[in-house]
Amino acid sequence: QVQLVESGGGLVQPGGSLTLSCAASGIRINNYIMAWYRQAPGKQRELVAVLTSGNTINYADSVKGRFTISRDNAKNTMYLQMSSLKPEDTAVYYCNAEHVILRDALNYWGQGTQVTVSS
Repeated sequence: QVQLVESGGGLVQPGGSLTLSCAASGIRINNYIMAWYRQAPGKQRELVAVLTSGNTINYADSVKGRFTISRDNAKNTMYLQMSSLKPEDTAVYYCNAEHVILRDALNYWGQGTQVTVSS
């Protein structure tokens, strides 16, 4: 059974920092395009950052310079380091894994972790 489990969310003041983790089981993430998405209540889910198996990285314009995506293949875990957080970063953050070859057949989502940025 494939599982992606996010952790590290919580309440933080504007300007603060959080690091999210996504622990994978049932897959080896080195074979997957890994990504972080987020969704605020009443809004569409949006792509935050993507990290390919070849270590190509792309960020949403709204988080460039503030967020850093990374993965540790030995730990089979992906991370999102978030700094200079803003109230508009408040959302449920989800990790996603898409196989580099079997992209439609092997695509998985975590359950999400809540990030709230508020004073």
